[in-house]
Amino acid sequence: MKKSRNYAGIPDEFAQLEKSKVVLIPVPYDGTSTWGKGADKGPDALLEASENMELYDIETGTEVYQQGVYVTEPVSELSSPETMVNSVHKITKEYIKRNKFVTLIGGEHSISIGSIRAFNECFENLTVLHIDAHADLRESYDGTPYNHACAVYEASQQTNLVQVGIRSMDAIEMTVMDTEKTFFAHEMVEDEYWTDKVIELLTDNVFITFDLDALDPSIMPSTGTPEPGGLLWYETLDFLKQVFEEKNVVGFDIVELCPNDLDRSSDFLAAKLYYKMLSYKFIDEAVEDEYDNTYDNTIGGNSAPAQKFDDDDE
Repeated sequence: MKKSRNYAGIPDEFAQLEKSKVVLIPVPYDGTSTWGKGADKGPDALLEASENMELYDIETGTEVYQQGVYVTEPVSELSSPETMVNSVHKITKEYIKRNKFVTLIGGEHSISIGSIRAFNECFENLTVLHIDAHADLRESYDGTPYNHACAVYEASQQTNLVQVGIRSMDAIEMTVMDTEKTFFAHEMVEDEYWTDKVIELLTDNVFITFDLDALDPSIMPSTGTPEPGGLLWYETLDFLKQVFEEKNVVGFDIVELCPNDLDRSSDFLAAKLYYKMLSYKFIDEAVEDEYDNTYDNTIGGNSAPAQKFDDDDE
C-alpha cells in the first residue's frame, strides 16, 4: 500500500492528528481469504476514490471533513493472522486512549477481531453490530482462530453481538449463533420493522463492523464473496442513520473491498459509505466543539470495564 495520503484529499489543516477528531487506520491485509483475493488493496482504493468525492453532504447539510480526519500509516505487522490481529488491537487501542473517534478500513474481515477486542476493552457494555452476508462465527478455520470466517466469534462470546443481513453460513455456526439477535436477509425483506427491532437489541455503546458483501452485488460487486439478495444503498443509509441517532457509536470498520480495475464504482461506494457514516456521527457537533469519545481508563469509571483480555500495551 502507498504511503498514507489525506482522506478525500482534504487540506492538511484538517488532516493533522492533533486537530483531528477522527482517526482512520488502513489495514491492507488479505492473508486468510479463501476465494476472491485483493482485499489488501482495498484501503488504498478507497482512499483514492475518496479524492474524487464532493465533500458537502446534501442529506445532513454538513462538511464533516472539517472535524478532521487523520490517516495513520498502514498497519504493517502482517506476517501471520495472529500478528496482524495483535497489531490492529494495539494500534486501535492507542488511538482510542488519545480520545479519537477511531475507524478502520480493511482488508479482509479478520482485521475486525483486533478492532473489536480493543473497543470491548475500552467501552462498557458494548454491542457489536455486525452487518454482513456471512455469519463469520467459526471458532477456528484453516487452522487458526484469526481467520476471516472467525471474524465475530470472539465478539459472540465477549460482547452483545447483533447480526444483520446474514444469508450464508455453515451449519456448525448455528451452535454459536444467537438467532434472537440475528436478522437473516430473507426475513428482513418481508419485515418492514426490522430496523426498529435491531435498534431495540443494541446497548448504548455500539461498534459497527461493516462487511461490504452485506450489500447486494448489483451495487457492490467488488468483494471477495458476493452473495445475492443483499442490502441496497438507501435502506442501508436509513438504517445506519437511525443507529447513529439513537445510540453512541464509538467507532466502526469497513472491510472486504476487493478493487477491480474494470469497475471502480465499488471503490467509490465504499468511500462514500465511510463519509456518510462520519456525517451521521458528527451531524450535531460543531467543528469547534471538543470531542469526547467517552473512553475512561479508570476502573469503575463511567465507560471502562474491568479488563477482559491481557493488556500488555499499558
